[in-house]
Amino acid sequence: MKKSGFLRVLSLALMIALITLTVTACGSTPAPSDSNGESGAPAEQSSQTPSETKDTLTVAIGADPTGMDPCAASTAANVNNLNPVYETLVRYDENGEIQPLLATSWERVDERNWRFHLRDDVYFHNGEKMTANDVLYSLTRATGPDGAKVSYIMSAIDAASSVVEDDNTIVIATYEPFPLLGYLPYVGAVVVSEKEFTTDIEHAKANPIGTGPFKFVSWDKNDKCVYVRNEEYWGEKPAYKNLIIRTVVEANSRVIELETGNVDIIYDVPANDIPRLEQNPDTAIARTMSTAFSYLGMNNAKAPFDNQKFRLAVDYAIDQNALAESVFRGMAKFTPGVVTPNMKYFDDSDVTDRYDVEKAKALLSEIGYDTTQVLQLWTLENINHVNTCTVLQSMLAEVGINVEIGVYESGTFWSILESGDQDFFIGTWGGVGFPEPDNNIFGPFHSSQIPVNNMIFLADDKLDAMLEEQRALPDGPEREALVKEVQKYQRENAFAIPLVNMEQVVGIRSNVKGFTPTPAANHFVHGVYFE
Repeated sequence: MKKSGFLRVLSLALMIALITLTVTACGSTPAPSDSNGESGAPAEQSSQTPSETKDTLTVAIGADPTGMDPCAASTAANVNNLNPVYETLVRYDENGEIQPLLATSWERVDERNWRFHLRDDVYFHNGEKMTANDVLYSLTRATGPDGAKVSYIMSAIDAASSVVEDDNTIVIATYEPFPLLGYLPYVGAVVVSEKEFTTDIEHAKANPIGTGPFKFVSWDKNDKCVYVRNEEYWGEKPAYKNLIIRTVVEANSRVIELETGNVDIIYDVPANDIPRLEQNPDTAIARTMSTAFSYLGMNNAKAPFDNQKFRLAVDYAIDQNALAESVFRGMAKFTPGVVTPNMKYFDDSDVTDRYDVEKAKALLSEIGYDTTQVLQLWTLENINHVNTCTVLQSMLAEVGINVEIGVYESGTFWSILESGDQDFFIGTWGGVGFPEPDNNIFGPFHSSQIPVNNMIFLADDKLDAMLEEQRALPDGPEREALVKEVQKYQRENAFAIPLVNMEQVVGIRSNVKGFTPTPAANHFVHGVYFE
């Protein structure tokens, strides 16, 4: 029997506000706070004069990058720190349409080959001119062993069959018909300097040299990355000289830093703080719906998660609408599947949540589930994720599934998920912001992506075959029908439980202009200026 929606949301909101949850101490300790409540903030920030900060944009994000290699950029923190430096052949505009970037034009030669014509005025930060050979090297590296973390997209490219026709022209081949153009704005497809990587690959992986509007200066781990304007940039140069991207893990600390003016932009604003920032004349909120979703991951390779009836019981135990209201408070909506409503080929045939406590209990009884056992529920340090875990812990307990919550710092969290030791975990996907549905249905579910993207350790032959087939089909009614069939199959098997489709919510200082959030979990700041 369902509890009143209003009462459930109210009780969950009170639980989040009032209960101090004792969580398992996991991972490393967050950076100590200074007198201003900052997490790992550089001491010099608060001493800057207005004239100095006018030429420096400071952005605060919630996690430290795990590295500076674009081929290993599987988290939003990595991509946010690489966006100022690297560029791709094409980009998405604010309307989700493909636009030229390093390529000026392109044409499809046949179903497996695309010809791209490159700009002839682009130089890397090391002074070397960018050519089609750099593009081919970048694709070759991204599709090889170094590209494991970006392989769910880049593995479709047949670098060995791609051809450099001249310095400014390249034909990119794919193994099968593939929606290539829609994937080229991806971080795995950035153009790197062949000279840098072939001269000293370890140095190149730690010190990015790209063609973008900013040059990389330094990375102080768990603190900040520093950049300076590229004065030789081929495009419109940024209006400010210096860019600092700080790691401030605690969401409340990010909000305080924005309010005090120590930072200009913060990503991942907690729902509780949106009204506060909207009412403050010195701050504002920028927001847009994303293609990202959060999900309750389960290790399908071990019991009890390898039992479909157990997974369905978990789905019936969760009231996603109440979760969206109590944790995200209007900045997320329930999504029935991993293709979100603003993506191509969204399946709208079944959009209601399954919440039914009695059905969940009946399924658990049917399989003889041992309600005395305690399963682990892991998450990274993120207030929305931790609050989600708190709510899920309560919902699951109601049907007899007891979980213990473990909170990890970002690097540790992703490492342990790749180990395969997890029970439950909170995952997110779709942060690249592409409307192409393949992005959300392939990476987290195809068996070839275990363990770097498929962290639920799912190996399902039928699903693999459907995922591969839809990739080979041209856009049209046949592919649409298959993508929708994939969504139905994923939902009826409950391999993972989609929770909410998130909104991208960014906090900015009121004098920051020219910033538009993307549907992705990463954003671009080179067009920002100060009023």
